[in-house]
Amino acid sequence: MKILMVLTSHDKLGDTGRKTGFWLEEFAAPYYTFLDAGATVTVASPKGGQPPLDPVSDTPEGQTELTRRFKHDPAAQAVLANTERLSDVKASDYDAVFYPGGHGPMWDLAEDPCSIALIEDFYSSGKLIAAVCHAPAVLHRVRFQGQPIVKGKRVTGFTNGEEEAVHLTKVVPFLVEDELKRLGGLYEKAANWVPFVVTDGRLVTGQNPASSKPGAEALLKLLSE
Repeated sequence: MKILMVLTSHDKLGDTGRKTGFWLEEFAAPYYTFLDAGATVTVASPKGGQPPLDPVSDTPEGQTELTRRFKHDPAAQAVLANTERLSDVKASDYDAVFYPGGHGPMWDLAEDPCSIALIEDFYSSGKLIAAVCHAPAVLHRVRFQGQPIVKGKRVTGFTNGEEEAVHLTKVVPFLVEDELKRLGGLYEKAANWVPFVVTDGRLVTGQNPASSKPGAEALLKLLSE
């Protein structure tokens, strides 16, 4: 079982002068969930090398059992420091792809031609795709059989209310909830910050950071079927 994880290389939070990147829990929780299930995990990013970590996700209140495990795991830190360049990665080498969120992907991965082509390749070859929190934004230019990949599909992602709660509604390029609806996705959500995962066919989406482990588990369940 081979799983590709794709992280952002983008570290600027719009025009705020603040830093962004990937969200620590959304990398650590799926990473260990996959490893513990016996999967081989490869991590890639548009620029390769060390992806930027959103500093807000690395505060004491953001820590979980699995982020703490990462902090004490030199092997995992080495994997993260040496991500493969996304343009060198082929869908044919993997069974599934998982996109962790953080605000970073909204700027780079959402518009990245390599990422868009990669997801289309995974999907058209019958493979599985998962994205959590802000990462469903990476689907917004992805098409399948001439239509947006999310059209007519049950999906979730970071809610307008959650974006409002972190005061970034006016900073992000678009709102994940609004964009998934605009593309014809059948958007669903739970209360803010509550774990919530939707599986529709070969597409798994999670609403927020708390959904990253359940999202990884949902992907593993599909892989085992």
